[in-house]
Amino acid sequence: MDILPSSPILLFDSGLGGLSVLEEVRKAVPDAPIIYAADTAGLPYGEKTEAEIAARVAGLLGRMSERYAPRLICIACNTASTIALGMVRSVLQVPIVGTVPAIKPAAVITRTGTIGLLGTAATIRQSYVDDLEAQFAADKRLIRYAAPELVGAAETKLRGGRPDDAVFAKAVAGLRTQAGGEAIDTVVLACTHFPLLADELRAAMGPDISFVHGAEGIARRIRSLTIGQEFGRDRDDSAIVTGPVDPALSAAVFSYGLRTVASL
Repeated sequence: MDILPSSPILLFDSGLGGLSVLEEVRKAVPDAPIIYAADTAGLPYGEKTEAEIAARVAGLLGRMSERYAPRLICIACNTASTIALGMVRSVLQVPIVGTVPAIKPAAVITRTGTIGLLGTAATIRQSYVDDLEAQFAADKRLIRYAAPELVGAAETKLRGGRPDDAVFAKAVAGLRTQAGGEAIDTVVLACTHFPLLADELRAAMGPDISFVHGAEGIARRIRSLTIGQEFGRDRDDSAIVTGPVDPALSAAVFSYGLRTVASL
């Protein structure tokens, strides 16, 4: 496949959570042109069925691949990756980088051997997570909790609002009140929205908790797959959304260096 210098990296998420990945990608490949795509009309993914998510993600990425001819697609969404990554890779002739819960690094840094995992309901029930636990944290205790309300809290924060403190208290209680939860010292943020709430979660859970997520690892993988490629821009980095564009959404994406936002 011929790759033009202006061929973008396409970052895809259900909403604005993938902006946490965008930050790290910019550090890793600062010259790469980027299109950020948010399926705001389909948000939230975590409460949808696996079949709904797989069909929606594959369909949207097929359309976007034809329209924007990206050099690489990053599914910057844990839920979409754990469900649809294999399907998308089988139908698109472009490198695909997924997002997986950062269980491996969490297992390395935990001191107590007890790890919390916050994700959407769809993510935490996937066999993919079971496999990661068996491979990297078999000698650890992994306590999972579905906290879909955090997705909405992150979207509210990015749009300039103030999330309800009760949302964070509920997420913390959901981990702490499970058997062994009092020993948690490391929490995997298994949704790209959740790192955007690290300050609020730390305030609710305590200063001694380590939070880990996959954005740096994703950026390193993208860098390794694009080594030697030529980068050049024929337009500003931009955002596309599947839902309506509103002033608060525009302000959120502009704050991450994206210059335009439009509906798909």
